[in-house]
Amino acid sequence: MLKLLRKMRRREWGMAAVCTLLILGQIYFDLALPDYMSDLTVLIESPESAMSDILRTGAEMLGCTLASAVLCVVCGYLTARVSAGFSYTLRQEIFYKIADFGQQEMMAFSVPSLITRTTNDITQVQMLLSMGLQILIKSPIMAMWAIIKIVHKSWTLSAITAGFILALLVMMLVILGMVLPRFRRVQKLVDHINLLARENLTGIHVVHAYNAEDYQNAKFLKSNEELMRTQLFNQRAFAFLLPGVTLAMNALSLVIYWVGAAIVNDVPAADTAARLAAFGNIVVFGTYATYVIMSIMMMVMIIMLMPAAQVSAQRIGEVLDTRVHLKQGDRSDAPEAGTVEFKDVSFHYPSSDKDVLEHISFTARKGETVAFIGATGSGKTTLVSLAARFYDATAGQVLVDGVDVKDYTFDALYDRIGYVTQKAILFSGDIRSNVLFGESRGGSSDGDVREALDLAQASEFVEKLPQGIRAPIAQGGSNVSGGQKQRLSIARALARKPEILVFDDSFSALDYRTDAKLRTGLARELKDVTKLIVAQRIGTIRDADKIIVLDEGKVAGMGTHEELMQTCPVYQEIARSQLSPDELGA
Repeated sequence: MLKLLRKMRRREWGMAAVCTLLILGQIYFDLALPDYMSDLTVLIESPESAMSDILRTGAEMLGCTLASAVLCVVCGYLTARVSAGFSYTLRQEIFYKIADFGQQEMMAFSVPSLITRTTNDITQVQMLLSMGLQILIKSPIMAMWAIIKIVHKSWTLSAITAGFILALLVMMLVILGMVLPRFRRVQKLVDHINLLARENLTGIHVVHAYNAEDYQNAKFLKSNEELMRTQLFNQRAFAFLLPGVTLAMNALSLVIYWVGAAIVNDVPAADTAARLAAFGNIVVFGTYATYVIMSIMMMVMIIMLMPAAQVSAQRIGEVLDTRVHLKQGDRSDAPEAGTVEFKDVSFHYPSSDKDVLEHISFTARKGETVAFIGATGSGKTTLVSLAARFYDATAGQVLVDGVDVKDYTFDALYDRIGYVTQKAILFSGDIRSNVLFGESRGGSSDGDVREALDLAQASEFVEKLPQGIRAPIAQGGSNVSGGQKQRLSIARALARKPEILVFDDSFSALDYRTDAKLRTGLARELKDVTKLIVAQRIGTIRDADKIIVLDEGKVAGMGTHEELMQTCPVYQEIARSQLSPDELGA
């Protein structure tokens, strides 16, 4: 938690400092009240006291109360500003940090966990800071100040008060030791429940189609019950704290006045002044002792929030302290344009020692179409991901425009590449905002949007929409079909006007007619653009300048369609499974 506070801005630190001064003022005025009460008691019991003295003392007491109230209100306002500003900073830093994550870092954290850390965990920290800033400063200072004021009045009563305080502290430490590990468990269970909920909502149609509601409900019920049991244990443990503190406060007051009565009775009855002074000291002592217990009670309230907030702070710190493995270089220029070269590239995922790709070498020159085909799991997507530097090769070099991708700044590399993902992804907004998503090397006019849509064969359905390119797109593109999503994703890549286009199995949801028209348009309009195509259908890549056949992460063949039909058994097997005898003979 203390480490996380370093993220607080100077403005928040300044307001926290002012708040500290205001709290000291509150404590001063609050602790002055018992002395005024003692003076009032003596004045009221003394026959020679004047009414003006009583009224003046009462007015001063009222003034202290009002001053404390005003300082409390101002301090509450500042505390709210500090906690809100701090949570704003944390959310911003976490969002920016996650935006820099590569695939390796995303695999280390689940998406539901990152969402929980960005929302619920920050809320927990904000609640602690909002409520705790005042109490954590005020309670210890008030308790120590009150103890200093009363310790010299009666050593007997001071020893009794110390015994009660020690018993309360032991009880709090025992309870905290029991619940803290379970708060960590609670956060993990919340992550898991978010995962199950997200999974169920995403695949709700599959759940209905397979009558799997009971199965999904059982999985959720198990995690939900475990979360409930863990939370109940924590709440039951904390249920002892407040009653325990309340009991201690009332018991202490009873003991103080019981012992105090004995002290007053020990003073000779004839010595009225001494008995009044002793009685006044007992009243003051009792009030100050109550302040001490009340301070502990306020700390108990914060302690109830602290374990959850501490765990949340650790989880937030884990994200912020995560080392991003992909570091950008400083190159923005290149000696070539539109070339991709793999030099003896091998790759394995961080979680595995087994190579997914082994000794891959090829060159895609400007304007060429290079295709990749192979069985599922042969490494096609991983290969093109290396060109876009979603991962770094574990051996060899990946060159774009003659420069190692590790040497580029991220902006310079991604300005050169238009990447269409295997799973089409759209963002909430409209068609225009999705096509012109991010920074583009191209234009940003409606004409540029329509040009990209035409080339991606998307104009056909976009023009039929009442709002055209301003037609809304729901989150995740849920209001358009799979083929339409793919075409819009392709249009987005085309609108960037890149040197290199990467299609990661991006034609799979297109019908054969649309597929053929799209490929013809790309060949005609983008002659100088290098195209890397991952495909499952031979019809999609048949006319490619170079086809690379992958088999278990190795190059099984390389050449044109005609050459591979003569030399590559793996390619021949794929071709026979997809093409008719007439097409094979063509």
